[in-house]
Amino acid sequence: MQSKSKIHADSPFHEDQFDRIPDPLILQILNNVADIRALGRCSAVSKRFNSLVPLVHDVYVKIDRVVTVEGDTSDDSLNLSSSKPRNLFSHLLKFLLLTILKPFHNLQNPGSSNKPLLPQLSHHSPAQVLKNFTHVRNLRIELPAGDVGTEDGVVLKWRAEFGSTLENCVILGGTRIDRKLNLSDQDSSSPSGEDNGSIPESFYTNGGLKLRVVWTISSLIAASTRHYLLKPIIKDHPTLRSLVLTDADGQGTLSMGAEQLREFREKPLAASASANRTQVPASNMKLRYASYLELPEGMGMQGATLVAIRPSSEGCVGGGSGCHGSSRKEIEAFVCSAFDGPFRAAVKALLKRKTYLLEMNGF
Repeated sequence: MQSKSKIHADSPFHEDQFDRIPDPLILQILNNVADIRALGRCSAVSKRFNSLVPLVHDVYVKIDRVVTVEGDTSDDSLNLSSSKPRNLFSHLLKFLLLTILKPFHNLQNPGSSNKPLLPQLSHHSPAQVLKNFTHVRNLRIELPAGDVGTEDGVVLKWRAEFGSTLENCVILGGTRIDRKLNLSDQDSSSPSGEDNGSIPESFYTNGGLKLRVVWTISSLIAASTRHYLLKPIIKDHPTLRSLVLTDADGQGTLSMGAEQLREFREKPLAASASANRTQVPASNMKLRYASYLELPEGMGMQGATLVAIRPSSEGCVGGGSGCHGSSRKEIEAFVCSAFDGPFRAAVKALLKRKTYLLEMNGF
């Protein structure tokens, strides 16, 4: 009579059932996992998984630790292990505000904090973590926080598209978000019937315009810094078709598609002389403003501002009357789809307001 152990060893059910799953199906499952930490754990399961994980197409990298260390670094690999103090950011703003916008040469930066311009990883950069992933097509990186510091209650969101340089950027800001509890609150907070869609005179005299200029330049600096630091990742991953760099606060999103990534690789990157970031080209900006907007979900936005930015050489900005054909439709689609939820409704409402054109020199 055979022992129980012998019977168990000879049983066909002892075969590892995972070995019967074909590689393409496992890769599809791993692509749905995406998170790079979870993929690291999967690679430790077996030699087979270890050989398949580097072949995944979709990867999500979440940076969740911020470490500030003394000293500077010349590493351009998004090795966020060194600090970029906000006082440097403040100095840049002061310089830029005095030189690049026409005709607002007398604007000043309202202040700064010690929050880093870009959050820093503690151990390994995304470029190092992704080094062994050789077939990445769709990459999403999430920073732990937004790059631009704002006052309490202020809402600031931006979305930018880059190739080798800035292609489009839309910025949505508000000085305060209200939650309307009842009709009386709505009546007391809403603007008067005298609002005809134009910017009130007080906007120019009470610092409103200067604040929007600061929001715009701060967002562009944040976007161009992110873009510059992606250089080694794009270089090391020729299979990339889409790349998104966002943050946990939902403040800013930089995106690049297949054609934009190809352009990034083929054209030389124009770096700013003053910092480790891509140079922002001379641009046209269309500004729309509403003193108050009623939004879905019982929300209201005070001081609502929409800024659409496009390089001057492109000749079309914000989907306005200067755009024609497919170019206008593409820009309108980009602006309208830049944000979700009530903020998308805010963009659509602001697009109906009167527009004001500003010009900005490259910086």
